[in-house]
Amino acid sequence: MMELYLDLVSPPCRSVFLFARALKIPFEFKRVDLAAGQQYSQEFGEISIVRKIPVMKDGGFILTESTAILKYLVQKHSVADHWFPADLQQRARANEYLSWQHMNLRAHCSKVFLLKALFPIIMDAEVPKETMDAALENLKQSLNLLEEKFLQNKPFILGDKISVADVVAAVEMMQPLGTGVDGFEGRPKLIAWRERVKKELGEKLFEEAHEMLMKSSSLPQTLKSSSSFDKLKPMLQKLFR
Repeated sequence: MMELYLDLVSPPCRSVFLFARALKIPFEFKRVDLAAGQQYSQEFGEISIVRKIPVMKDGGFILTESTAILKYLVQKHSVADHWFPADLQQRARANEYLSWQHMNLRAHCSKVFLLKALFPIIMDAEVPKETMDAALENLKQSLNLLEEKFLQNKPFILGDKISVADVVAAVEMMQPLGTGVDGFEGRPKLIAWRERVKKELGEKLFEEAHEMLMKSSSLPQTLKSSSSFDKLKPMLQKLFR
């Protein structure tokens, strides 16, 4: 059986988990606890020298990067066309979003989460106000683009039906919520879109996928009590410098 190495606090991991579960693609869940530093273990290093998740192992074939894994699953399991359309221009639109989100919505949602959740224990200081304000402004600009360029007045990013682009976008937008920052607030169009995404994937499944994120208030203490904290701390400090 295919193995997926995941930690559901991570948005890219959640996108792969949700897609596979929603489409009933069989897999064995292999948890890699990022807060405990398991990605740096010798065992995980034998699977991927990248030491990041998600990772998919399908027989002897190992694949990293969430969007690459999603496309692999689409093609291997012959899922409904709307998930990643065969039409040239529709597929180009899906790829456009997946390319854009890495350095935009994903980067800015994750930055807010990391500043709120980890900065104080990693840098031994409170987040400077100007740093937090800049991160929130960048998030706002990305959300504006998600609404105005990609979603517009359509039910989903590509049109009338859900695609992998919606799954990837939804999990990223949920990330700041783990630290109490609601990017959906004051954005009725995005709230309605999120509810449509949840309905298509399955509301219970969506909530299951985000359960650990919603409990991430304990993440700083978990990280600090980890035996790997002293090793992880200088690596994580690079994120804030």
